[in-house]
Amino acid sequence: MTYTRGIGVNRAQFLLQTVQVFFVGLIIGMERNVLPAMSHRFGVDSHAFLYLASFVISFGLVKGALNFVAGGLSDRIGRKKVLFLGWLAGIPIPLMIFFAPNWWWIIAANVFLGVNQAFTWTMTVTSQIDLANSHQRGLAVGINEAVGYIAVGLAGLGTGYLAVLYGPRWALLGFGLMVIVLALLLLLRVQDTIHWVHAEHAQNQRTSGVTESNPPASTWATFLRVSFRDSTYRALCQGGVANKIADTLVWVLFPVFFRFHGLGVVSIGWITGVYAMVWGLGQFGTGHLADRIGRRPPILAGFALLSLGLAGTALVVRFDAWIVTAAIMGLGMALLYPNLIAAMSDVAPPLERGRILGTYRYWRDTGYAIGGLVLGLAAQWADKILPTIWLTAAIVALSGLWIAFAVEETHPRNLSASRSTS
Repeated sequence: MTYTRGIGVNRAQFLLQTVQVFFVGLIIGMERNVLPAMSHRFGVDSHAFLYLASFVISFGLVKGALNFVAGGLSDRIGRKKVLFLGWLAGIPIPLMIFFAPNWWWIIAANVFLGVNQAFTWTMTVTSQIDLANSHQRGLAVGINEAVGYIAVGLAGLGTGYLAVLYGPRWALLGFGLMVIVLALLLLLRVQDTIHWVHAEHAQNQRTSGVTESNPPASTWATFLRVSFRDSTYRALCQGGVANKIADTLVWVLFPVFFRFHGLGVVSIGWITGVYAMVWGLGQFGTGHLADRIGRRPPILAGFALLSLGLAGTALVVRFDAWIVTAAIMGLGMALLYPNLIAAMSDVAPPLERGRILGTYRYWRDTGYAIGGLVLGLAAQWADKILPTIWLTAAIVALSGLWIAFAVEETHPRNLSASRSTS
């Protein structure tokens, strides 16, 4: 069988991976409104901000570490097997939330959520990059992240309504189990994209005239190079951390912040849902935009808009204004989020792509744990949430400046053009 790369040529498999990531987004999205807004039902004091954030800290630590494991594991055993393991890890999540006698059970459930999201989302985006041509990577990542975060927004809004009708426990139990069962059934039709990776590697060897290559660097050597030694990789990794700190704020503290301002769970669901859905819908265009104009302009514009939206949220005090600032934040995320990982994939050798993207996603999603700890401590120290919004806006702005000074354009077409004129 010939494994030709290209989204159009592989549209059936690409679509199956797209539906998979929609289910992945539904699983994490079901928590992003109901649990923080109704945490008092699980025995969390209204001002115990660090204790509240602990469920995202556990999630971030596990997801970050297993993103790295998933990348290397998928290079060895294939993408589909890792995806299957991720869905199995999702089964305990709704069950533990349903039976939870206290918040510690929610923290434990989010350990399984970290495994689920690390294995499933990492595999869907890696598989879609495998299937796409090199000039379509931004589009592939954009579609993946778009569909995933549209699902996050829809799940946050939908479970808000379900929680009002049936209570949070029954809403999350029924919703979560239904999604996992559907995802496992669909997985039967998914092919493993590791075959496309080997075909791409062979094509690159023929193009370069090289018939043998040095073995890929060890996992630990790859981690050190991507994390610390290569200035481009390092800057992109810290950008991933910064945007997840911002997302931690939205996930953990925004629902409590808006509840303190008198909003109910449905209104909060609209604010956080608009943020996630604009983020998601925007990525249909922003990934493809970066394939045309390069990665740097949308990434830098995204960091600027995200910081602006955070500052705006701190300054306004009305529901309709918060909807607008949420949309600005979502647009910022749409511009930066898929293009950070597309930039990483531009400079990653094919046989190391899983490990390199896994390392990036390790740092990016460890940003949840860093954000939960930093923002939880800041809110606890100040005994209010407003200072954490300003702190996050500053972190995002500084992160964007780091990338502006440290990262040159990575898109292959732009690199070829610059080389031809030099």
